[in-house]
Amino acid sequence: MLEITLLLTLIANALWFAGGFHVFHVRGEIFAKIVVPKEDRDTPVFQVLVKSGKFLGGFNFALAMLCVLLLLSISLFTDPLQWALLLFVIALAHGTQFAGNVPVAIQNRKGEGVWQVTGLMRFIFVTDFLMTVLNLFVASLFLLNG
Repeated sequence: MLEITLLLTLIANALWFAGGFHVFHVRGEIFAKIVVPKEDRDTPVFQVLVKSGKFLGGFNFALAMLCVLLLLSISLFTDPLQWALLLFVIALAHGTQFAGNVPVAIQNRKGEGVWQVTGLMRFIFVTDFLMTVLNLFVASLFLLNG
């Protein structure tokens, strides 16, 4: 049962990070339009955001590949503590992306914020939180069964 949980968690991670690569790297301009108000898109800063999205997309690609490689080499890690550590690091990757949106979401409640945490941004915000919890949960299962 734990192995199936691990497989499903790694697949979910790989898909989520691959989606992040697609949104930030492949479709960076569309993503930038989501977070930058229409009246501010003709500034040079808009293009900086588009290009920096490729940078963020690169990290998502690397994390997606890590999860795929872990799926392909599951038997290399035989100690439950190894899996707990790997899943903790993956949870940290999701958690830091979630945490980056928390101050903006709080500002939104006051009618402020540099972007709106609505629509796609809210979906990303909530999913990163859920992926953090999922990875921490599965890591804790490995710690308990180790």
